[in-house]
Amino acid sequence: MSVAYVKAVGTPFELGHAHGAALAGPLRAFLDDGLARLDHLTDRPLTLTGLLPSISAYRAAIAAAVPDLAEEVAGLAAGAGISEDEAWLLQLRREVMGYTGVPTAGDCTSYARSGSAARPVLAQTVDLNADIDSHIAVLSLARAGAPRRVTVLSFAGLLGYLGMNSDGLAIGLNLVTDGRWRPGITPYLAIRHLLDGAGSVDEALEMLAGLTLSSSRNLVLCDRRRAVYAEMCGTELRVTEPAAREAVHTNHYLHEDFIPLDRQSAPDRVNSDERLEAVAKGLAGLGPQAAPEEHFGVLSRPPVCIAAHGDFRLERTVASVVMLPGAGELHLRAGDPNHGATEVFAV
Repeated sequence: MSVAYVKAVGTPFELGHAHGAALAGPLRAFLDDGLARLDHLTDRPLTLTGLLPSISAYRAAIAAAVPDLAEEVAGLAAGAGISEDEAWLLQLRREVMGYTGVPTAGDCTSYARSGSAARPVLAQTVDLNADIDSHIAVLSLARAGAPRRVTVLSFAGLLGYLGMNSDGLAIGLNLVTDGRWRPGITPYLAIRHLLDGAGSVDEALEMLAGLTLSSSRNLVLCDRRRAVYAEMCGTELRVTEPAAREAVHTNHYLHEDFIPLDRQSAPDRVNSDERLEAVAKGLAGLGPQAAPEEHFGVLSRPPVCIAAHGDFRLERTVASVVMLPGAGELHLRAGDPNHGATEVFAV
């Protein structure tokens, strides 16, 4: 499977413009495919005009919180030759669907390990619907005047999904559901904002505490010293740093304050529990200096890896990532990790 690679340096607008220009044809085709494939996922017809009130509300909140990223979206639109509303829709597909908009079959399994005796690592599957691996990209971006470069995984025009930076901070994520989504900075853009602005887990958590996210998520954060997970429910944040310096998470809340507020369906909870147990067991079986290919071995086994099942509406594993903050490397297998070759991207 081909993975697009975009490397750019410049102002936020210039970064977005380079991204849009490099992927202009695929992004326009994606937007024309049932309105960014949303029509294939929902039971109700959708139009860009009908979504504009929602897009505008999110856009205003994001522009107020992270204006540099709003400027990058403008550059994306100009580079790709699409409207700014369309460029914003690419950032907001998950939000306008809503957490109950489509059924789920899993939504990412993540873990991180750090500490003086271990090679720092953050590894995860990416489980998404709509065959989105057909629009996977890696972006390597250096903002003019900024002290660090960021390398992020992207899907269909997203400014970021997960990734790491040249200071050795890696961030992954999992969907958790609290049923209280609202206009705000989206988790994907929040991750990009943290990677742009933070050089460590400590700095990222300080920044995260000051953000109002649009929807519930868990973030897994790792650097050379710490491995933590940060669960968000409504406007509340809870950070857990396991004593073993191994942070493992799937798609249900683990913090006691949030467990009663979890709105995950019963079948999805069973699936999430099974993946949590399996990935924790897999990580426990790896030595502290395990190589990336050994981590891919954990990510490739069911139930952690969700194989293709033929249902466009349900999630499957569309990518697997092993990030090494100490080495500055992002290892990626696009599509099902059992069938994809590993590509390595230096930060």
